[in-house]
Amino acid sequence: MTALLEVRDLRTSFKLEDGGEFAAVDGISFSVEAGRTLGIVGESGCGKSVTSLSIMGLLPKGQGRIARGSIRFEDQDLATLSPQTMRALRGNRMAMIFQEPMTSLNPAFTIGEQLIEGIRCHRPLSRAQARAHAIEMLHRVRIPSPERRIDEYPHKLSGGMRQRVMIAMALSCEPRLLIADEPTTALDVTIQAQVLDLMRSLREETGTAIILITHDLGVVAELADEVAVMYAGRIVERASVERLFAHPHHPYTIGLLGSIPKLHQEQNRLHAIEGQVPTPMTHMPGCRFAPRCPFAVDRCQQAPPPLVALEDGHEAACWRAPLNAALEPTP
Repeated sequence: MTALLEVRDLRTSFKLEDGGEFAAVDGISFSVEAGRTLGIVGESGCGKSVTSLSIMGLLPKGQGRIARGSIRFEDQDLATLSPQTMRALRGNRMAMIFQEPMTSLNPAFTIGEQLIEGIRCHRPLSRAQARAHAIEMLHRVRIPSPERRIDEYPHKLSGGMRQRVMIAMALSCEPRLLIADEPTTALDVTIQAQVLDLMRSLREETGTAIILITHDLGVVAELADEVAVMYAGRIVERASVERLFAHPHHPYTIGLLGSIPKLHQEQNRLHAIEGQVPTPMTHMPGCRFAPRCPFAVDRCQQAPPPLVALEDGHEAACWRAPLNAALEPTP
């Protein structure tokens, strides 16, 4: 099947005060097919959100830029499109759910006004028709009493309802691609489950491709088909959800899975990955995870490992990846 979105060797750089640059995203590649969900996971600062902003053409003007690579969506290279063409695509063929709905929704306007504006921007509808469509979308995302809620301001809605409004806004023009950046952050577990169930239902009904950006492996296991694990601006492992959870190969992925609390965990303390994530400005000739890796050898300090195919579509960027299932930490 032809990929709906194909990212190849993407490098996104930001300016420094001294005139230099650093790469927040450094040479990543992945693809997403229609009706499929790709989960992108990693610690804060690994480049997940910058990846989404690069795809959507929303990098801070004058600060961030796509320095290398291509982003092909429906056979168009988004990195080469004009701002006007990107505005026509955003909210229409491709849409994004941002991390914090309270700051993404304008508190000075009702949710109906904000929904209607987005719909009329991309659809030749009258205001009455756009309002009817907005009510239909609120009903679709299971907002109770949408005819009344449409005239309310964001502060009168709960966190879960505001997130549903953001989903309704993103899906109002039936996009082919939906990017969800931490869609369940700050929501209680009951609302999280409802939001994930809603996204799953909409994907099945519309065939929308979803990029799910999160640090929560439980959310990934619930919704994603494939997973890309990011660390310090690079993808270090990529596989189907089933293979990644059953047979992780990269030491960072192994550490992430090992840090998940177990229901019958005997130890009183949680497992943690020792050390700190390197800053994007840190020059490292070898593997960026090597200073924190219990499996590191001399070669890891000398050259960055490429992302290589293992089996069944599983890829990992580790010099010792094919052996990790049986590895013991290096003394």
